[in-house]
Amino acid sequence: MNHLSSSVFGRGPRHEAAAPAGAADRAAGPGLVTLKTSDTPHPDDSVEIDQVQARLKRLRRSVTTAARLFAFGLGTRQFKPAMLTLTYRDVDGFRPGHISALLKHIRQWMKRKGHRMRYVWVAELQRRGALHYHVLLWLPRGLTLPKPDKQGWWPHGHTRIEWARNAVGYLCKYVSKFDGQASLPKGCRLHGSGGHDDFAKPIRRWFNLPTWLKSLAGVESSFVRVKGVGLVERGTGVCVPSPWRVSLVGARVIATRLFTHPQALRDIAGPYSLLGGFAV
Repeated sequence: MNHLSSSVFGRGPRHEAAAPAGAADRAAGPGLVTLKTSDTPHPDDSVEIDQVQARLKRLRRSVTTAARLFAFGLGTRQFKPAMLTLTYRDVDGFRPGHISALLKHIRQWMKRKGHRMRYVWVAELQRRGALHYHVLLWLPRGLTLPKPDKQGWWPHGHTRIEWARNAVGYLCKYVSKFDGQASLPKGCRLHGSGGHDDFAKPIRRWFNLPTWLKSLAGVESSFVRVKGVGLVERGTGVCVPSPWRVSLVGARVIATRLFTHPQALRDIAGPYSLLGGFAV
């Protein structure tokens, strides 16, 4: 259900601007085809990248997109969002596998109840320096999650469960608190999600692409980063070079646009922008 019929990746028409196989294609490796680009560079089109803000933008986009997909797909009649807060007893109590083990317990509990687990979580650093987590769970109405600390699923501290009236807003509140400068423990992931169905997975993947690639890629495309080559679409083997060159000038990170892909769409809002509220 690709809404970008002119896209080079998806169910739209076959792209006509792919360069013929040649030396450049052979150098990229077997099965990889470099997409032909415009010959008109833009050497003066440079911007300075704030690495902290860029990291925050990626975090917010990934978390809010996942939460909104659940909220849109599940609705409120049959499911109710619950916010689970996990707090450490000791400031240095964090270990990398704790959140994964907790989620595994909840997943097994929900499976025994005959339900699929759908969740989004974010990490937050408290003022006292201890890490804690906020986990948003979509539970079928009539099902209440037991307190993980009482069940022995979270033996590291305390837990609190409350129903969230505005699931997305509730989660975004904690995402906005992250300032990007916090000294997080080694091995700490900032966020995660799981339980998306086959409809939501490609949408979430598309929204997490770089902005320049969204203007080319169909929602059903799937990219992998190949070292020394670039972003490669799994299904077709097409290698799409980034139009931006990133360089370090003193302590500043500068991105310069060298070219424009000829069939890129302008002001792209996304194939599922009618869902409303998605941050591109």
